[in-house]
Amino acid sequence: MIRRRTVQLKKKTKRSQSGHSSKSAAAIALVLHPRLSKRRDGSAANRGTDSALDEVVQLAYAIGLKIAHSESISIASPRPATLFGSGRVESIGQLVRELDVEIAVVDGKLSPVQQRNLERAWDCKVIDRTGLILEIFGARAHTREGRLQVDLAAMEYQRSRLVRSWTHLERQRGGFGFMGGPGETQIEADRRQISERIARLKCELEQLTRTRGLHRSSRQKVPYPVVALVGYTNAGKSTLFNRLTNSEVLAKDMLFATLDPTMRGVSLPSGQRIILSDTVGFISDLPTTLIAAFRATLEEVIEADLIVHVRDSFHSDTNQQKLDVQAVMEELGISADAEERMLEVYNKIDLLDDAKRAILSANSHKHVHLASVSAHTGDGVDELLRKIDTLLPGSKRTLELQISLSDGATLAWLYRHGDVLSREDVDGITRLKVGLDARNVVRFERRQQSAEILLQA
Repeated sequence: MIRRRTVQLKKKTKRSQSGHSSKSAAAIALVLHPRLSKRRDGSAANRGTDSALDEVVQLAYAIGLKIAHSESISIASPRPATLFGSGRVESIGQLVRELDVEIAVVDGKLSPVQQRNLERAWDCKVIDRTGLILEIFGARAHTREGRLQVDLAAMEYQRSRLVRSWTHLERQRGGFGFMGGPGETQIEADRRQISERIARLKCELEQLTRTRGLHRSSRQKVPYPVVALVGYTNAGKSTLFNRLTNSEVLAKDMLFATLDPTMRGVSLPSGQRIILSDTVGFISDLPTTLIAAFRATLEEVIEADLIVHVRDSFHSDTNQQKLDVQAVMEELGISADAEERMLEVYNKIDLLDDAKRAILSANSHKHVHLASVSAHTGDGVDELLRKIDTLLPGSKRTLELQISLSDGATLAWLYRHGDVLSREDVDGITRLKVGLDARNVVRFERRQQSAEILLQA
């Protein structure tokens, strides 16, 4: 079933009566979500159609577009030349002319050929998901490092189009000008110049990475543990960050409201001080060029003592969003021990009904690696701070165990990774009282086969 939303807009000419284009008015856009019956790897798409369409519409709103029509279109087999079938291309072209659309946003990855052919067929500017996200990042990055990272990603994105006699357009609305309409000044691309620009940007970023590394080394000498907030964009990370640190970091109900990383000091219930880091939100199909460019910033996550994964418990696709976040973290190379230093936080519980809140609360009490909060109201924040306190390296939990004396491997593991406080051997069974930090508790529970946990203090 095709989902459509059309907003009736007053007709406006793309050029004023004086013959000059109007740059102040929001551009009229058409948003298309190609829904593939199967992904390229053969697996079925898991994200709900409505949710996926809503997401790309919100992305378009985030860059200031005026959405005239949005539609989800099922595609059995993508066409190499145009992605959509010829009949669909023609019907969309008619809609573009009727609504006076200036920009068509296609929620997918378009090849340079597909992008060029669709622009010719529809007589409007066409951008894909990568171009749209780069536009947002280009408009939102404020620090020098953020600008460099987005510039690098944009150059990498454009290079594949430039070498095919493609063109990039002059900037008009901030960002990188991917949304500029036809008829603007076109600049003949030089592949060598683009490559040189990319090389310069990489050198500058390497210097900033070394500087960030020196700052990290200085913090380690203090030492303050680093706790990094990660999560899907608009999950409420910045709101939670502000709640925990009493800061005023930009927090809006908007995709990618936070782009430049922010760090603040926080005191835990035990009196221990930590550094809390707010990072850029993740999103499904995040462009690889962006992940690579932002790697320097995301190294705060890679090196963090504890990763707090903030989830939107109210979102219909929260489980799929979790998988998307995990996929990005795997690309960063932090999947191996992520569970051992991960605290999963269900945010926005104030929006849930009583039954769902009760379930989340019960699960949070059972598992030390789960928490449920409302960053908006502050509900559950004190318990979250206590769990952060417990899970940080150096925090010990005492386990009372009984293990068969024949299980020498488990006994050796406990002596190697924990502090054995007492031991009593009776009739082939050894009773131990062992102090383990949070990471090793998780490791022990994974490998534990014959031991019985009698008491956890």
